[in-house]
Amino acid sequence: MPESVTVVIAVRNEESRIGPCLESILQFTGLEAVSWQVWVFDGASEDRTAKVIQDWGAREPRVRYFLNPMRRQAAALNQALDAKPGEFLLWLGAHAEYPADYLSLLLETARRTSADIVGGVLETRVGGPGYGAAVVQALTTHRFGVGGSGFRTGAEEGPADTVPFALYRRSVFERAGRFDERLVRAQDYEFNRRAIAAGAKVWLNPAIVSAYYNQASFWGFLIKQLRWEAPYNAYMWYLAPYAFAPRHAITGVFALGVIGGAALTPHWPWIGWGFGAAMVLYATLAIVAGAQQAARYRDPRHILVLPFAFFLFHFLHGVGVLAGLLRLLTGTAPVQSIREPWPGAGRFRAWPPLPQATPDDAGR
Repeated sequence: MPESVTVVIAVRNEESRIGPCLESILQFTGLEAVSWQVWVFDGASEDRTAKVIQDWGAREPRVRYFLNPMRRQAAALNQALDAKPGEFLLWLGAHAEYPADYLSLLLETARRTSADIVGGVLETRVGGPGYGAAVVQALTTHRFGVGGSGFRTGAEEGPADTVPFALYRRSVFERAGRFDERLVRAQDYEFNRRAIAAGAKVWLNPAIVSAYYNQASFWGFLIKQLRWEAPYNAYMWYLAPYAFAPRHAITGVFALGVIGGAALTPHWPWIGWGFGAAMVLYATLAIVAGAQQAARYRDPRHILVLPFAFFLFHFLHGVGVLAGLLRLLTGTAPVQSIREPWPGAGRFRAWPPLPQATPDDAGR
């Protein structure tokens, strides 16, 4: 029998992006012996997203529209699992476009490596016409900006802790469980780390490249980091301690150091010497990174702007991590009020990945 693949896309208010995304997917080639379809889960969009998807479905029988009333990506993916997808599930994003050989390369890599989860790297593109979008691109494509995210900054082929826009063997969900619907962000990272803990293999192939369009606004990017991305890193550690990674926590240490150094220096001058030295080192690294990105993208404005942009990014992300930890300590984090990672799980945490929870697991 031919291999079967279900492409899953979860969207909300993406009328400008979903069309080009679907167009790139439907141009996939090298799949003569593969049965595949595209399921798009719309999180009750308030724009024309649903109409765009349904118009595509009327023209192309591979495209199916689903309503995702929970509005969360993890819920859409679990909904797809309930709808009996193919042997492989390919989770893609609407903010990206994919080359014609994207799926065929994923399948070839899965066959060759016997990996359970396979992905590639992101080619980050400017998401808008303004300079702010170019700043976001420069911030997120340098190791000084995002640390050791190999799928963003380049990596060699081999095992990884996570990969974007990945191909999953359906069998991995039988071993590791489902996606945690409480995580508005980082749900893919958490699941991949949980799958690894359950014995699965996650594989990165840098020959597989998708074009990802970043946020169109620098300030919008910062707000997203402060309100969503950073706090949900902390929430993920609480729900899934095995998913902790130092690169996600370092901004919290940085923000705590900046706040503590600024507050304590007037009282203990000797602290000021260490604080000042650390900030000089940070500024030097930021200036060097800014100059490198200015040369890379041929935009001299980056030399002056990026050092300050790096600081704002790192500091506000760190503040978001600290705010998430504070909410966890005070019992006010949103993930603490929901008792199951997905409906019917029967317990608080997704680990260990048992097929059926026992009554003793409830409320854990």
